Amino acid sequence: PPPIPLMAKKRYVFVEILEMYGLPFFRVDTKLSPQQPCNGWPGSRRCAPQKMSEVNLLPEPKFLPELHPTYRPAVLVNRAFESAARDTGAAVEVGIALEQADGSVFHHHTVLFPADHELAAHNFRHLERMVKFLLWQRGGWKIHLHGADAHVDALQEYYQTSELGKFDDDVIGVKNNGHSIEVVACAKLPAVNSQARPIGRHLDGCRIGFDLGGSDRKAAAVVDGEVKFSEEIVWDPYFEPNPDYHYEGIMDSLKRAAEHLPRVDAIGGSAAGCYSHNKVTWASLFRGVSPEDFDAKVRDMFLKISEEWNAPLEVINDGEVTALAGSMALGKNGVLGIAMGTSEGGGYIDMDGNITTWLSELAFAPVDLHPEAPPDEWSKDPGVGAQYFSQQAVGRLLPASGIEYDEELKLPDQLKLVQKLMEEGDERAFKIYDAIGIYLGYTLAHYADFYDFEYVLLLGRVTTGPGGEHIIERSKEVMASEFPELAERIKFHIPDEMEKRHGQAVAAASLPKIG
Repeated sequence: PPPIPLMAKKRYVFVEILEMYGLPFFRVDTKLSPQQPCNGWPGSRRCAPQKMSEVNLLPEPKFLPELHPTYRPAVLVNRAFESAARDTGAAVEVGIALEQADGSVFHHHTVLFPADHELAAHNFRHLERMVKFLLWQRGGWKIHLHGADAHVDALQEYYQTSELGKFDDDVIGVKNNGHSIEVVACAKLPAVNSQARPIGRHLDGCRIGFDLGGSDRKAAAVVDGEVKFSEEIVWDPYFEPNPDYHYEGIMDSLKRAAEHLPRVDAIGGSAAGCYSHNKVTWASLFRGVSPEDFDAKVRDMFLKISEEWNAPLEVINDGEVTALAGSMALGKNGVLGIAMGTSEGGGYIDMDGNITTWLSELAFAPVDLHPEAPPDEWSKDPGVGAQYFSQQAVGRLLPASGIEYDEELKLPDQLKLVQKLMEEGDERAFKIYDAIGIYLGYTLAHYADFYDFEYVLLLGRVTTGPGGEHIIERSKEVMASEFPELAERIKFHIPDEMEKRHGQAVAAASLPKIG
């Protein structure tokens, strides 16, 4: 392909593209300050162009979305990098261990170019993107590196001083683990300490299940596993500064469901964000709330609700409940749940039917490693899941599709417009869903490098209607061609309308144990 001209994007990323033998070759730096103009994938401190190479570290996928020609799937970029490093005959084996506040430890392994190789300047970017994915997929505050001593200080500096790294430190480190992220070198990785526990599946009694999304809240009345009532109410919590808005909305939904029950024995809920022992540690639903109000009114909100209802209450991440709903419907384990709603929700039920301590906050995990992949509107990090598997993805692709629309429309209404056009057979709408289907095919292969799963459950408004059907079919086509072994192993679970409406609520309602 011809060289790709890229402009500096906003204030935090600039890109050099070099071309040799017709192949794009890149390096990335983040401009942090006038004193350190080139240290941002820190560790790559030289500003001079690297020696040209015929090695393509940014391979173009076989399936390329027409509306997104610079898409470079993480699975292909990572494999190209590791393959090129191993081809040197002197690849540096690197072990990564993430340690969580509860003592859980998880391992991952990769390779880097030897320090004296002409492509060694790319080592930091590869390592940082890999760790970035692990931080949001598994979670942890302490990063142990074996075989990458030269990058420890640079990675630590990245989390302390760069715009993108500080977001990871604040959310994953401080808010979720109670510690700033710490990067240490080690002669030997700490031993794996993985914890898992059973979740939900309690259907006895009179229960309320609720699901809190970014554009609507749902509640259902459930008696011995049978849904007696369910309701969906539009709300807009993301940028609301008053936490009373959230509290009153949740209580309203619970009261409306309770009207259809003789009593309330238990309440279970799913919500976007991270929750520990029914306390809110961090959640996009409350991003508009000040830190002071968060500590005073949000952190213990669900404990307060449990007391007021005098009933056991359990709330967990919505992605985990999505995976649980799929596992319950299928009667199978090893389920990866992906909810394409206001953002991307992720959840995982392991091969034994348990949930792990992994975060699975896939909305913030990189899936596109092109240096100028579209940035996330919140974290500003390029190429993360929310921009590919949510209403945000539809909104991002909409201008490129050629569809005329009112730019004042909010994302849910933009999605409704695209869905309507898709139902009418509009080719422009088709291209949007085609892009998301291609994204999904490559990203499931990427997820399979980190999760052991056999079933994929897709939920969320983006997956409804003929557009959702095409997303699945296109992703299957990508996997069959590019990852045939994975295509044979993975089975999609496509919920029917009844399950879509009630499955999440029943699964949420099943979370608490009565008595």
